[in-house]
Amino acid sequence: MGLSTQICALLFASLYILCHFIITHFKKHTDFTAVHDDEDAAVNRIALGLCTFTLAVALGAVLLLPFSIISNEVLLSFPHNYYIQWLNGSLVHGLWNLIFLFSNLSLVFLMPFAYFFTESEGFAGSKKGIMARVYETSVVLLLLTLLVLGMVWVASAIVGNDAASRQSLYDLWEYYLPYLYSCISLFGVLLLLLCTPFGLSTMFTVTGQLLVKPRLLEDLDEQLSCTRFEEAAVSRRIRSGKASCWLNLDMELLREQFFAIRSKRRKLELRHRASPWQRNLGYPLAMLGLLALTGISVLIVCFHVLELLLDDAAMPRGIQDASLGQVSFSIFGSFGAALQVVLIFYLMVSSVVGFYSSPLFTRLLPERQDTPLTKIIGNCVSLLVLSSALPVFSRTLGITRFDLLGDFGRFNWLGNFYIVFLYNMGFAGLTTLCLVKRVSWAVQAELIRALGLHKLPLPVTCRRPLVKSC
Repeated sequence: MGLSTQICALLFASLYILCHFIITHFKKHTDFTAVHDDEDAAVNRIALGLCTFTLAVALGAVLLLPFSIISNEVLLSFPHNYYIQWLNGSLVHGLWNLIFLFSNLSLVFLMPFAYFFTESEGFAGSKKGIMARVYETSVVLLLLTLLVLGMVWVASAIVGNDAASRQSLYDLWEYYLPYLYSCISLFGVLLLLLCTPFGLSTMFTVTGQLLVKPRLLEDLDEQLSCTRFEEAAVSRRIRSGKASCWLNLDMELLREQFFAIRSKRRKLELRHRASPWQRNLGYPLAMLGLLALTGISVLIVCFHVLELLLDDAAMPRGIQDASLGQVSFSIFGSFGAALQVVLIFYLMVSSVVGFYSSPLFTRLLPERQDTPLTKIIGNCVSLLVLSSALPVFSRTLGITRFDLLGDFGRFNWLGNFYIVFLYNMGFAGLTTLCLVKRVSWAVQAELIRALGLHKLPLPVTCRRPLVKSC
């Protein structure tokens, strides 16, 4: 086993362990206990292992481009250092190929298998057991694979109506799977185009909820007193319901309401005990940082649009050889490369926030210790689609100059100027529109709250009824 293979295995094992703890934090424990059925618990544990593998691949896809950029800068700064000889182009190229292979494997086979495996019961008349479920899942997955491959064959034959393209259709590994993954990647890039601008504007709201605002913008004393009063009122209702047999109260609903109010009160108390530095300095700096990162992203995309009009080299392209340590991928050197890494992570976090904040995917949001297995599978598939499209997304927008390695650069639509140009224009326009809309609304709401206008009663206009004259 070569050194590069050992490093790849070690990195993936670390990601797998991390993802196992993440999924364990959200899964519903009753789905994996053998109290009711040992077979269902075993099936759920197998499906959970497949979900952990898929989530590890998704996390690896997120780290792929930043790791490559950092590796290039490290090799450029320390070209002859003995302790980083293991960091070379072969390792980086191998990581790109493995992520591409595992992404195909997870999206096309593992996640459909995990879903059908949890829903299967075995064929009618067959002996019950795990193997019966495996047989049924394999047959359903085979039929689904034939259906998908047939649809891809028809779509590719319609798009490329010539003898050469039809001849290449019979090559499964060299044409079918890359073409199928190209369609999935295009869907992921379009999903990022919709979720990222919305997420960039939502990040301001999420950050405002996590951090303590200055006293000018938030009256924590009033919120805390109201929450304590509400908690005491619900507590009295619970005690009165227990002491009296005449009151018909839903005690379970009252207990859930009481625990929610108490949790809110504890969070408010923690925020109330925040230091003046956190209150008066942390919130403004965080907002300025988000605004700066968003503005830099939009400026880079606008500059990339001009480059697309003037220079063909600005188009995203794929390469087969990773020549690292020769030239920096930013005109600002190491500082520019670090900024690229920060922007890539920021855009990924924003896309995830926008994805879970959109009305279509709000139901997929996982809950701590209460997420069923089918929802975990849906989350893993969604995150893998978003993360596997992140390298193509970052290169298409010009966030980085690092060219796509391996099969990531073989997507057919990457060479289409109009698609790339319209994609950049759409991202810049949607981000600017969402940002201006959200910031203007936020400023208006904070000014109304700071001036106390939200406490004023709404004016009620009384109209005289029309009296019909005789």
